[in-house]
Amino acid sequence: MLDDPYKTLGVARDASPEDIRRAYIKLAKQHHPDLNPGNAKAEARFKTVSAANDLLSDPETRGRFDRGEIDATGQERRPPRPSYRDYAEGESGRRYDRDGPKPDGPRQSKWSAEAIHEMFSTMFTEDSQTGGNSPRHGLDEQYTLAADFLDAVNGATRRLTLPDGRTLDVKIPPGTTDGQVLRLRGQGRAGLNGGTDGDALIEIQIAPHKFFTRDGQDIRLVLPVTLSEAVLGGLVEVPTPGGPVRMRVPPHSDSGTELRLRGRGVSAHRGRAAGDLYATLRVVLGTPDAALEAFLGTWKQERPANPRQGMEASS
Repeated sequence: MLDDPYKTLGVARDASPEDIRRAYIKLAKQHHPDLNPGNAKAEARFKTVSAANDLLSDPETRGRFDRGEIDATGQERRPPRPSYRDYAEGESGRRYDRDGPKPDGPRQSKWSAEAIHEMFSTMFTEDSQTGGNSPRHGLDEQYTLAADFLDAVNGATRRLTLPDGRTLDVKIPPGTTDGQVLRLRGQGRAGLNGGTDGDALIEIQIAPHKFFTRDGQDIRLVLPVTLSEAVLGGLVEVPTPGGPVRMRVPPHSDSGTELRLRGRGVSAHRGRAAGDLYATLRVVLGTPDAALEAFLGTWKQERPANPRQGMEASS
């Protein structure tokens, strides 16, 4: 017996598309073969979950399933067709025409032409209500692909292994965002009766970076600098998504100072210019040496500043 796709995903029959999507992602992550190597049951469960999502995520196929036009595999449900037995297995001594059996009267030597045509057409032709052998577009398949932060910012090509063992080389465009769905034409389920193949819908899940964060087209990071670099200024090396670059720190820079590197953010894509990189300075003392301690012990600031000014507790 075929599984009910709603029960497979654990959602109600009136579930919203977003409810179905969330349920699928949760189950796909739980049973994905890459996370359960050698576990045949998990692989089978993943295939079942994917098939249920394929059917319910498409409004057209979901509607046809709800109306009973197709089964859980997407195949047509054929209504029972009238048969020649409907005409042959009646009470003896009665005759038949398109309106059914008639009381016995003068024996007819032949049936009406319409009745004969209807009987034989049901024996040798496809039911026009089901579409017969007409081409059908294959169902789409949905997958998830984990991507590194820099892959999404700069663009990359990564290989995805499917549950059936096939592999797809997925081109991740520059500027891809977390949760974005990429469509690979013709990489889904095969079409029927010469119909076109379905597509592969691949949701990109981007891992966080250890020091970069994304703000639209821009990239932000906190950049540690030494006390001497902050006071005296100078050139420092700054990591960017495209590789390290040299940046000048102005003299007398303090923690919290924000500097910008133009064009060093998210790569240009789809007519959008490259973003910028914003580096927020953070002064790091490290381990003070004896010379620094001796200097600070005798140093008298000409214009002393109170860094905690304005932080007095209110009464």
